[in-house]
Amino acid sequence: MGRSPWVWGRRRAPPAPPPVRPRALFPPQAGPGGGSRPPLPALGATLGRLLVALEALVAPGERARARRLVRDFGAPGGAGPRLQERLRRDPPGPPRLPEWPWVSPERLPLPVHTSAGLVLPRQDWEDWRGQLSFAARLVWGVMDYRLQLERRDPPEPWVQAAFGGWVPGPRRDEVLRVPPGAPPPPITVIRNGQFFQVALGGGPGALAAALGALRARAGRGGAPPVGLLTGEHRRAWGRSYGLLARDRLNRASLGRIQRSLLALGLDAPVLAAAGGRGPGGGAGQVLHGGGAGANSANRWFDKTLQLIVGQDGTCGAVYDPAVIDGAVVAELIDHALEYSRRPDPGPAPGPPEPFPSPQRLRFSLSPEIGPEVERAKRHLDSLAADVTVHCFAHEGLGGAGGRRPEDLLQVCLQVAFYRAHGSLCASCEPTSLRHVLPGCADLLRPPGPPCLALAQALGDPGAEPGLQVALLREAVEEQERRSQEVRAGQGPERHLRALRSAAIAAGEPLPPLFLDPAYAAASHFRLCTLQVRTREGCWPVRGPLVPDGYGVGVGHVAPHDPRAPPPGGLRVAVTAFACCHETDAARLGGALRGTLDTIGELLRRHGPLE
Repeated sequence: MGRSPWVWGRRRAPPAPPPVRPRALFPPQAGPGGGSRPPLPALGATLGRLLVALEALVAPGERARARRLVRDFGAPGGAGPRLQERLRRDPPGPPRLPEWPWVSPERLPLPVHTSAGLVLPRQDWEDWRGQLSFAARLVWGVMDYRLQLERRDPPEPWVQAAFGGWVPGPRRDEVLRVPPGAPPPPITVIRNGQFFQVALGGGPGALAAALGALRARAGRGGAPPVGLLTGEHRRAWGRSYGLLARDRLNRASLGRIQRSLLALGLDAPVLAAAGGRGPGGGAGQVLHGGGAGANSANRWFDKTLQLIVGQDGTCGAVYDPAVIDGAVVAELIDHALEYSRRPDPGPAPGPPEPFPSPQRLRFSLSPEIGPEVERAKRHLDSLAADVTVHCFAHEGLGGAGGRRPEDLLQVCLQVAFYRAHGSLCASCEPTSLRHVLPGCADLLRPPGPPCLALAQALGDPGAEPGLQVALLREAVEEQERRSQEVRAGQGPERHLRALRSAAIAAGEPLPPLFLDPAYAAASHFRLCTLQVRTREGCWPVRGPLVPDGYGVGVGHVAPHDPRAPPPGGLRVAVTAFACCHETDAARLGGALRGTLDTIGELLRRHGPLE
């Protein structure tokens, strides 16, 4: 059999550890300070939350049927208490509740469907030297932040997961952690679809020089775009990964990428036709790379954290919210950007230490892999063309919204969806449990009934402003209570998913509750949100979870930041799929802007919530 046209590079692999095997799954987690996990949520409380969610989502007839099913499920001797007891008896080992309850069993691709990102303020430099200098200082800013976290007493337990990545498999993916300690592992740098391993040492100046040497070696063409495979459907990538790992050269390169600290993509300029050079174009680069003809080959979507530095000043970070919290990434990027503006300390006194040159990571693609790469190209091109992004800045609501502006903003999002579509939908916000269950997350579901009552009152010209403020206060306070509940590890979504999985693991038929259309409607999250606080004015962005859904990212900019025009306020990015005629990112974005104006005026005229 002849060699594939994709074969590239020498056949002899450099010495390297093999790629990670499936045993690298999260080890059993502990609670804060190494203690036990928080207790299982009460079955009655979880089922009550489900019924409340259905109140604003389904018709009265479906609600009545769902109440009967919930009552039968939770009754003494029913399936619910039996499955709850099974979860309680589970021995230590795999987490008894799912780490990420929104991860689809269909194992959808990571770009857009799962990954999220931050679009950095646009950078300005004269040529590629400025690009590489900024990239080096940004990486060292991330390193400085990581070092500070490792020095905390006790250290932050999620840091290992933040600097790791996914290891694909044919049936399930595993998570690899990069352990803390010195010296730090190297980073993976990708330019023109070619992979290099670059050591960290000698400071930003040495790293910038290494990136310059790498740039001279990474011309266009000649390398198989292996990074595109990581953006494929997880089952397809799992099969391709197994084929790649048969070759010793590939095993060495895969192992080095998996054990690197993070990935750095050095991107080509963003074309104006692909979304322009503003936040919308940057959001596309962060979510998917723009397609195979743009910068998607400069990604390794399996890495938990990737930095993106474009030659035209388009920069960002893409991360996996299933492993690392968006608030943590925003804090990390704020620190890195502040670090990048510090004066260069210059070289250390004495003779310079030898700095290893970048090492190219080579791949050899068999005839079976060539068609998979072509399929990945078509898929990413189609995905990039299908995602629409609408971005806008807003002055925000100031301090009139209560203690946590995120809770008020979530209520505003519910009202905006009602204005755009005439009804509410199942909504969620992935929320990290790092303080009680490091490495796990849950879904924060906003309160449907009070949000529905508020949306209807705001649309009623005859409604008294006092009533509108009272309904707004009720919705925000309920949202605050739910936020506290979820962050304490007592949210209902992971619990419901665990009860369902326990029945499957025991070989039992699924209880009728989980087969009911009302439960399916409550689990079809058409609105998935991401909120972070940012001092640097970054734009959070995430894709929709379902084909007829939206992804909404909101950045709450620190009011004292003089670089944010206007000072403080909000940075909003709304995404939707163009192939769905029921959704329109610009329409929901316009409804959200109008809702923020309406509620802002209401609070200014009739007093703050506190």
